[in-house]
Amino acid sequence: QVQLVQSGGGLVQPGGSLRLTCAASGFTLAYYAIGWFRQAPGKEREGVSCISKSDGSTYYADSVKGRFTISRDNAKNTVYLQMNSLNPEDTAVYSCAAGPATCERVGAPNDFWGQGTQVTVSS
Repeated sequence: QVQLVQSGGGLVQPGGSLRLTCAASGFTLAYYAIGWFRQAPGKEREGVSCISKSDGSTYYADSVKGRFTISRDNAKNTVYLQMNSLNPEDTAVYSCAAGPATCERVGAPNDFWGQGTQVTVSS
């Protein structure tokens, strides 16, 4: 079965850290650009980060630059999003997506999508 399975969300206090995991089954993540997206209530979906399939280049939204780190472990067919120094504005449902092209195009409706995971930053 072809799917992306996410884990690692939850409730964390401001200033805390979480690591999100996006694990693939049924296909090889190394052949895909992987993007992380988030959507907060009442807001549009926002691209958070992406890692390319070609040379592993990484990209970040300005709002998370310096706090979030995306990485991939091709041996485990998994991509991670390490989130540090979290603040309440980071509260959202986070989703990963795998696209066959470049980071500029990842997140299309026909890409592979994870199920989404809630991240809540609150004291």
